[in-house]
Order: sequence, then C-alpha cells, then structure tokens
Amino acid sequence: MSHVTDVQATTLAYIVCRGKCLFIRKTRKGDMNLDKWLGIGGHMEPGESPEDCIVREIEEESGLTRDDLTTLEYRGHVTFVSDKYGTEYMHVFAGTVEDFPKLAPCDEGDLTWVDLADIYDLPVWEGDKIMFRLLFDEVPDKFFSLKLCYEGETLAGCEKNIY
Repeated sequence: MSHVTDVQATTLAYIVCRGKCLFIRKTRKGDMNLDKWLGIGGHMEPGESPEDCIVREIEEESGLTRDDLTTLEYRGHVTFVSDKYGTEYMHVFAGTVEDFPKLAPCDEGDLTWVDLADIYDLPVWEGDKIMFRLLFDEVPDKFFSLKLCYEGETLAGCEKNIY
C-alpha cells in the first residue's frame, strides 16, 4: 500500500444555536467526506490565517458573515493522518448565533441544524466523535490538540492534549 505525502491546512467550525449545531452533509462526488456530516470549513488559501479562512468558508458555505455570529472561538487543532488521504492540519472553531438565520444554498452539500444530543449518531469520521466530546462535553472552555491516525476509514490511533 502506498502512502500519500500530501499535506493540507484547513479550518472547521461548529456553529450552535439553541441546542442545535449546523452541519453540512457532503454530497460532492470525489470528496473524501462524501456522505459524511461535518462542520463548516475548508482549505486555507495562500496568505490566509486560520481566522481569515474560517470566516471566508462560513460565508461561502452558509451565507453567514462574521457579524452574524455572536461568538467565534479558536478551540483546537486536529492533525489528521491517513494512509489513504495524506495529512491534514485542521484549525477548529466553535461559534454561536442568537437566532436561526436564513442560510444560503451550498454547492458542497446539504446544510442542516442537528440537535447536539444527536450528533454522535451522524455518519462522521470516528475521530470526530472524540472532537465533539472536547468541544461540547468534556472541556468546552479549553483549547485541545488531537492527532488522529487512520488506516483507510478506520481510526487506528488517537493522541489527545488539553491546554
């Protein structure tokens, strides 16, 4: 089995409103996340900071601007290591909105508000469930770092640090 040496920098945000979290079910053919449910985010462009990227991605995927968000906090860093997809460095944000906003159509998938109690039942990467616990349950006010190692689609290792 060959190892992919591609490295990418991305951002990811989980936006919460009244006990529900905004997810996108990826529907773009050829996407490594096809049919998985993720927060809003994407690849960093040259010269962008993580903050620049997440604000741009939120607007591109949902139509929400920085001013629409009540809060936006840099909460963690995930190193995603895969023998199939390479390495990805994800800057993770959590945000809130006061009221359910009108969302723009998204060409990458279907946007849906999901009850926080139900997010662990969604079709997600196994490591995302560890990240959800850190974001919403175990240490919602702390910065975290995760290293998630995958063999194919299977989570083969996890290192977790809380700061």
